[in-house]
Amino acid sequence: MSELHASLLGSPILAIALTLAAYLGGVALFEKLGRPSWCPAVLIGALMTAASLWLLGYEYADYRRNVAWITLLLGPATVALAVPLYQQRQHIYTLWKPILCCLPLAAVLAAFYSVVIAWLLGASPVVLASLAPKSVTAPIAIGIYEQIGGSLSLMLGGLLITGVLTTIFVSLFARLLKITDKRILGFALGVNGHAIGIVRAFELGPTAGAFASLGMSLTGVFTAIFLPLVWRLLGL
Repeated sequence: MSELHASLLGSPILAIALTLAAYLGGVALFEKLGRPSWCPAVLIGALMTAASLWLLGYEYADYRRNVAWITLLLGPATVALAVPLYQQRQHIYTLWKPILCCLPLAAVLAAFYSVVIAWLLGASPVVLASLAPKSVTAPIAIGIYEQIGGSLSLMLGGLLITGVLTTIFVSLFARLLKITDKRILGFALGVNGHAIGIVRAFELGPTAGAFASLGMSLTGVFTAIFLPLVWRLLGL
């Protein structure tokens, strides 16, 4: 049995099966709970995966290596978001000026406030580098991580937490400020909440989903350019 256990842990089959089972279980539980914005399916799936790794004694490094090909699919999945962008291109063209005006400031603030708070609390350079790309979608964030360093596990954890909190606070502030424009809500979800925000935006409608895709894409490109440059200039 020990040899079988070791063989399964060393094979991609178990890691892939755990990932798919956690995803399907997360989606099913999410639907059963009534699709709450505070607990998206990806969070439930992540918790299920973590619990499974702990129960099986599966080292995270081995798990990550065995599901590496799934990570490669994140790139094509991100590119596929061009479809809703094209479908809503007329709405986007009419707002290109306000989008270009607010995006750089929003992207800078998304990286700046987390780094400043962590720095004030005495965090190490590794932690600072891990938190900086927290509002960028995973494929781009991994590329940034390879340039500025940090901890991949901490960075991915930051992405998950940021996405979940974005869906909560965007919904909360939308009610408090009485914002109902799907374009504004979608763009805010995409800029701050990356893929998790996009999932929430498409629940609001195709227009919100398209603007969320636009916000995530532009934030990713802008951050991938300016963040490594700033990191080198500051000598971090």
